[in-house]
Parts: sequence; structure tokens; C-alpha cells
Amino acid sequence: MAGAKATGRRALRGRWSGAVAAALALSACAGRDYKPVTDHPVKIGSAYTVRGKTYVPHVDPEYDVLGYASWYGNESGDMTANGEKFRPDWVTAAHKTLPLPTYAEVTDLDTGKSIIVRINDRGPFARGRILDLSKGAARELGILDKGYAPVRVRRVEPSAKDRERLRDGDRAKEPPRISPRVLANLRAQLAAGVRAGIVEAP
Repeated sequence: MAGAKATGRRALRGRWSGAVAAALALSACAGRDYKPVTDHPVKIGSAYTVRGKTYVPHVDPEYDVLGYASWYGNESGDMTANGEKFRPDWVTAAHKTLPLPTYAEVTDLDTGKSIIVRINDRGPFARGRILDLSKGAARELGILDKGYAPVRVRRVEPSAKDRERLRDGDRAKEPPRISPRVLANLRAQLAAGVRAGIVEAP
């Protein structure tokens, strides 16, 4: 009988220890309540102010802008503006006003190379930047060492397969390279915008 009681107490202690461990694990997770990586619902968000400047998020199906992109990558483990976990090595980006998430084609005007990124964060707020790439996106575009580059950022609707790849942390299929003539025209437009003060230079 005594042996049976001791066995029962040990089993009870084991169940109690398991319950405590589970509770502690749950409380730890509660501190980082990340949302799953999904495209729904799309978050637009309210107007917000950073360093005295107000930004108004809005839908812009025809977004196609020339400017400069930089990259960020030291915030591993932080939460993005739409509640997802920031993963530096994924092909993502931050934008001041586009809905979250938005898919965009980013073309390096120095090389003509393009990639598709999934925008899930807010920023950049440094002078002369229209997009902040994750470290993984910067590596994919080939600007990791340069730090920033002149770019064209164009909203796109990628295939379901490419969306799935980006949501899983993989890269999308590389878009076709634009012709040298179009690339030269885009460079000229950017230079004219900088001279006219329409585009901020970094």
C-alpha cells in the first residue's frame, strides 16, 4: 500500500511539473504574440508621425516610384508593423504608406536586376529613402555591400506560387530584366527628379 501511495505521489508530481512547464512556456510565448505570416487581412493603418513628419497609409494600385533603397537587418526577433516576426534573411521590405502586406518589384537601376519583395513593415525614415529592404532582400538584389542603391519600386501582383514562396521565407522567381533602353530612361528620370528636388538624394 505504501508503495502504491508513493507511486501515486510521484505521478502527481510529474503531472504538476508538466503543467507548470506548459504554463511557463505559454507565458513566454505571450510576450511575443506574433501573427502568422498571411496575406489576409490586409492592414492599411492610421496616420502616424515620425520625427515631426506625418505619413498617411493608403491603397495605391498604380504605385511606381523612383528613388533610393537601403536595408536593415539587426532587428531579428522584433515584430513588424503588421504583427509578424521580423526575419532578416527573408525577402521582405518596409514602406511608409503602402498596405501591409504589399508585393512590389524592386529594380536596381545600377544593374537592371529585379526582385519581388513582400512589404510587411513601416519605414524607412532616413533622408532620401523610399524603401528599406531586409538583409535577405538586399543580398538577393546585390546591394548588401553598397548599403543603398537607386531603384524603381513598382507594386505588382505576383503569382500564387511566388506569394507562397515569399510567405515561407523563400525567394520568388526573378522577374525578366528590363531592356538597356528602358533602364537608361529610368536613370535619366531619377537624375532629373533629384535635380528638380522632387526626389531626395541620400
